[in-house]
Amino acid sequence: MQIPIKKSVERIPGGMMIIPLLLGAVIHTLFPSAGDYFGSFTGALFSGALTILAVFYVCMGAGIDVRATPYIVKKGGALFAAKVAASIIVGVVLGHFLGELPVSGGMFAGLSTLAVVAAINDTNGGLYMALMGQFGKPKDVAAYSIMTIESGPFLTMVTLGVAGLSAFPWQTMVGALLPLLIGAILGNLDHDLRKWLGGATPILIPFFAFALGAGIDLTSVWTAGLLGLGLGVAVVLFSGTLLFTADRLTGGNGVAGLAAASTAGNAAAVPAIVASANPAYKAAAAHATVLVAASVVVTAILVPIVTAWWAHRVQGDDDDAAAREAAETTA
Repeated sequence: MQIPIKKSVERIPGGMMIIPLLLGAVIHTLFPSAGDYFGSFTGALFSGALTILAVFYVCMGAGIDVRATPYIVKKGGALFAAKVAASIIVGVVLGHFLGELPVSGGMFAGLSTLAVVAAINDTNGGLYMALMGQFGKPKDVAAYSIMTIESGPFLTMVTLGVAGLSAFPWQTMVGALLPLLIGAILGNLDHDLRKWLGGATPILIPFFAFALGAGIDLTSVWTAGLLGLGLGVAVVLFSGTLLFTADRLTGGNGVAGLAAASTAGNAAAVPAIVASANPAYKAAAAHATVLVAASVVVTAILVPIVTAWWAHRVQGDDDDAAAREAAETTA
């Protein structure tokens, strides 16, 4: 008898990240000492998020191809710059009012600069490539090779520093980037290594997600559902507008920009990493992890709908223009 566990989980947007994370959070909420009680390898599964993430970013970096064509650099660079600009704008504005701490009460309880910046900074690469494979061109798909630089906590740390919030030692900043760089070097030196390491990337996601969830108490984040929904919508609207504009300014039709207006599943890991690097963000980390995870789901639903709508509209305009041109030629 076979139970389609993997297929069932994958039907949920960001399921390989969300389900293990929620499982870890439920276990921690009901049995907070479970990891310590069992210890050994079982305990390591509850507490080893950072170690697993370090391996994850090496494997992720192996997929970065430094020999990108000029078009890929242009398109990917424009979208990457728009993402960074969006997160910096948000970081500066929210940092001015909230600082490093989360909102302590009311309907926005738990919301923090860290949560919003982390949700904006990292694009769901699988979703982007799937959408561009359907509505774009192969070279638009390849533009994600530039956007993979977003992966990991490095840009979030830079953004928070630019926003005037608590900074990070340069060693920590470099350390956040090194696993990705090491992976990129290995992957470009040996394509067999790229394929081998890249194959491990999706496998590691549920393991670090569970470990992250094992540090979350669900009783303290019960408002994350509605607030997470709002965060996901805000990410699509705000970052989508800037990405759409950047795409149009570089000769695109806006489809690629909208397709990139999402939150990557591994972005939910960023708040915990940032908090481990700078204790000033520790109070915001748990809430931020749940909020970013919610944004992963919401954007995974909204972005395909918005992208498909705009792609069909653009295609319709192109078809009308072609029909008019054909009619004029016949006349």
